Amino acid sequence: MHTPETELQRLLTLQRQAHAADPAPAYALRLDRLQRLDALLAKHGERLAALVSQDFGNRSAVETRLTELLPVRGAIRHARRHLRGWMRPRRVATALAFWPGRSRLLVQPLGVVGIVSPWNYPLLLALSPLVDVLAAGNRALLKPSELTPLFADALQAAVAEFFVPEEVAVLTGDAALGQAFCATPFDHLVFTGSTAVGRLVAQAAAKNLTPVTLELGGKSPAIVDASCDLGQVVDRLAWGKLINAGQTCIAPDYVLVPRGQQTALVDALRASMLRLYPRFLGNPDYTSIASDRHLQRLHALVDDARQQGARVVELEPSAVPGVGRQLAPVLLLDVHAGMRALQEEIFGPILPIVPYDTLDQAIAYVNAHDKPLALYWFGTDTAHRDQVLAQTLSGGVCINDTLVHLAQDGMPFGGVGPSGMGHYHGEYGFRQFSKEKPVFLQSRWSGGSLVYPPYRPRIQKLLKWMGRLN
Repeated sequence: MHTPETELQRLLTLQRQAHAADPAPAYALRLDRLQRLDALLAKHGERLAALVSQDFGNRSAVETRLTELLPVRGAIRHARRHLRGWMRPRRVATALAFWPGRSRLLVQPLGVVGIVSPWNYPLLLALSPLVDVLAAGNRALLKPSELTPLFADALQAAVAEFFVPEEVAVLTGDAALGQAFCATPFDHLVFTGSTAVGRLVAQAAAKNLTPVTLELGGKSPAIVDASCDLGQVVDRLAWGKLINAGQTCIAPDYVLVPRGQQTALVDALRASMLRLYPRFLGNPDYTSIASDRHLQRLHALVDDARQQGARVVELEPSAVPGVGRQLAPVLLLDVHAGMRALQEEIFGPILPIVPYDTLDQAIAYVNAHDKPLALYWFGTDTAHRDQVLAQTLSGGVCINDTLVHLAQDGMPFGGVGPSGMGHYHGEYGFRQFSKEKPVFLQSRWSGGSLVYPPYRPRIQKLLKWMGRLN
């Protein structure tokens, strides 16, 4: 009986055989694969964006182009420009005692890489890692989220148009296929999703000793410093929170603000958000919440905070809550640690405002929680900025802006601890999906025989000399 699970095994076998036949694809073939991926996006990008909007209920095509299509095509261009240099063997230092031998790192493909992508940025988070996987000379199987079915089916067809199954293939199916996919003995597995599911993925992969890159999430803080000029940066904070209606793994999850500046921040955020979106309900520029279940969860977070005494600022109260799945932004003030909004990743347009008295207190608050995927700092005091950078640990940092560090192909993207492990983007992704094999090239004039047994008294002097060299 043909099932998605049997198709998974068939494709895995096909790609493993293809990799065995060509374990080190040449530069020209890798470049061709990247060019075909770019051609796929050039031909089908607009249609894929339209299908993402249908899957969500509403999502601006401009937003999909800005946050998904452009970054992937930019990553392809970056890889094409640098691929030849990345592929070269690298010379590394050789200990003096072993001269005139030489040491090299030979970069080789791993084989077949599995990519599990989520629903919130279905194109970006499927194809961005694929760029690095193909640049590194691997083959790939993709499993898009079942929560964006129209997009997933179209991606499957588009990939089949530009790639043979031995190179890249897409499998569509429900959560059962996802579980089977993560339990498959890939040479590497990439998963983007929640921390809770990421733990299960890591456990499934561990049974096969499959290395994993986990891009998870968590509660990414935004710290507003006392030196901050809100007028200059508030639009950047509001944009980072409301793009994709907050359904972004690196969206600011809560804001730490000096006590006494809360009112100014709330007023500035309200004005900024209404400039960006003069209305929310029925606005074609404002993204819908992706599912009824997710919308209900967000309403429950607000209700829980309200019941526990939070001051709830709704920018546009809905006359019929839950209809249309567009949720206007909600600011939460007078919050405390017992509220679900300060315990769970929000993943929506809800923003708790947390006051602090000193910068040390703000840093302690961040460090008392799981290490975040992103951290944002707003201000002009460079000493405070450097203190935050030195005393916090996060997957990435953006100073006086939000989200845009993700788009820098010269920097790695990835989490730390509960927000993820491993990284990709640019050369960092190329190396993540490669094996850097150390190779030592011995010289004709090796001195190795000087330390072979039988050992004589002079060996002590030789060992002392070798110790000084190393």
